[in-house]
Amino acid sequence: MLTVTDADTARALGSGAIEVLGTPRIIALCEEATCAAVAGLLDDNSTTVAMRVQVDHVQPTPVGAEVVAEAVLERIEGRRLNFSVSASDRAGLVAVGKVTRVVVDIDRFMSKCQ
Repeated sequence: MLTVTDADTARALGSGAIEVLGTPRIIALCEEATCAAVAGLLDDNSTTVAMRVQVDHVQPTPVGAEVVAEAVLERIEGRRLNFSVSASDRAGLVAVGKVTRVVVDIDRFMSKCQ
């Protein structure tokens, strides 16, 4: 759950000029939900990383409102995990979409950054 603050707004995130929940923050919230959905299911040397994010931001959310994101693991294709995601506030659906994450070995993945 997220209580929207000034730091979460489109204006603060550089994604618009309005003081409502910004789309980048909605995407991050949905990604957090996907991580929570698989928490405890991976070994200590593995994690998931985002590969594809498709989100429709369908309703504005004001500062002070609470937003909850949910993720449902719909399909596993090898190392790819496909999720349906949604976010809602008191007024209803805020965003809906799909997120694909890939299971990676942490050490191997981080070695690509050097």
